[in-house]
Amino acid sequence: MASRRKLKKDIDFLTFEVISDCYNYIYLHPGNEEKVIDIIKETVANRNKLVARVNHPDGKDNAKLVKAHYKAVFKELIDNTDASFTKLSELIKA
Repeated sequence: MASRRKLKKDIDFLTFEVISDCYNYIYLHPGNEEKVIDIIKETVANRNKLVARVNHPDGKDNAKLVKAHYKAVFKELIDNTDASFTKLSELIKA
């Protein structure tokens, strides 16, 4: 990871992409608002958790531990985003 700032921007970008797609779905398909709002709430909670983890890395003295920590945060970001898009995709198919 290049920097914490870039990682935070990536977290915000992917989170807002999920939220944007959720609101587009609500606009185009009224009636499933509760399920989509749950996806949005889960996405925002994951965003807040990831930003907190970025701000407080494990093992500040050891560079390898810090690098591993940020890689784990980035992997979790990708996994959470994929899960959110999958849930939204399942709603679209239904």
